[in-house]
Amino acid sequence: MLNMIVDFFNNSGLMALDLKSVIMILIACVLIYLAIKKGYEPYLLIPIAFGMLLANLPLGGLSSDTEGGLLYYLYQGVKLGIYPPMIFLGVGASTDFGPLIANPKSMILGAAAQFGIFFAFLGAISLGFTPAEAGSIGIIGGADGPTALYLTSKLAPHLLGAIAIAAYSYMALVPVIQPPIMKLLTTKEERQIEMKTLRPVSKTEKMVFPIVVTIIVALLVPSAAPLIGMLMLGNLIKESGVVPHLVTAAKDTIMYTVTILLGVTVGATASSERFLQKETLGILLMGLIAFAIGTAFGVIFAKIMNLFSKEKVNPLIGSAGVSAVPMAARVSQKVGQKENPRNFLLMHAMGPNVAGVIGSAVAAGLLLNLFG
Repeated sequence: MLNMIVDFFNNSGLMALDLKSVIMILIACVLIYLAIKKGYEPYLLIPIAFGMLLANLPLGGLSSDTEGGLLYYLYQGVKLGIYPPMIFLGVGASTDFGPLIANPKSMILGAAAQFGIFFAFLGAISLGFTPAEAGSIGIIGGADGPTALYLTSKLAPHLLGAIAIAAYSYMALVPVIQPPIMKLLTTKEERQIEMKTLRPVSKTEKMVFPIVVTIIVALLVPSAAPLIGMLMLGNLIKESGVVPHLVTAAKDTIMYTVTILLGVTVGATASSERFLQKETLGILLMGLIAFAIGTAFGVIFAKIMNLFSKEKVNPLIGSAGVSAVPMAARVSQKVGQKENPRNFLLMHAMGPNVAGVIGSAVAAGLLLNLFG
């Protein structure tokens, strides 16, 4: 009997635990706490953190790299670039492009906020990362989790765990990171600028928009077609008004199912051997810099637009050019209303916000063309 008990413990995961595994389990538990208690991107952070937990429990065979295991097969949806476009389908079915159509100039702000991607790319190169790795790190600055995961799965799959955690952590911290940058770069008078109500957008415009964007982007940047195509398909079925069940399936059933599979399998790539490296700190640092610069450039470009425009733009909406929809737009609204209770910036900020989604996907396509 004693030998059986000894054999049981010798063959258990307890005997295989090492310090690195314990550290990763603790990190996973902290992330779960932050997702549940603090509400930091819970829909994705909970499955990502739990996937990390599973991958670091010894002898379970639940790492995404363990061939033959459950998560190995589910991970093929990430590896083959299936899950992120499917999430974009749901995002498209939930998004109103009306504010962008009503004010096309806001596309400039969405594009300006992508500068952080390329600054971080250069910074990562200077830290010794390869161009492919640097591209994957830089895309964190777009604050678009599915895009970051899609590009990383193509260019640097060994960094998926670290980049996923960085991308979704910074997305969750938008209300913390952005306001100080916004206030630093604007005057009180600028933050008090009131903007006119946007013009109504017709149903025809809303249906034509996703078709035209898909054609233009797919022709100019073919590598971005999977993301943009699914985003615009989701939006088209929403705006058509004739397939309500498809809209419900896309934005609820499909998106949330894929979110679980994506989160768990990406989290399961963060084994201790991969995650506890000095490169991880570099990724977290450069991701934060990318996000901060993207926010800053959006605000700066809004100020530049005011030099040439009769109708003044509240520079706060420029910060929404990062792709964290709709959180970044809500931050613009909140900061603006603190300065002027009559300020209603949400719909104005949604223009650059949804433009940022398109911009980050295009940036990912460019990086994939260059280094894929």
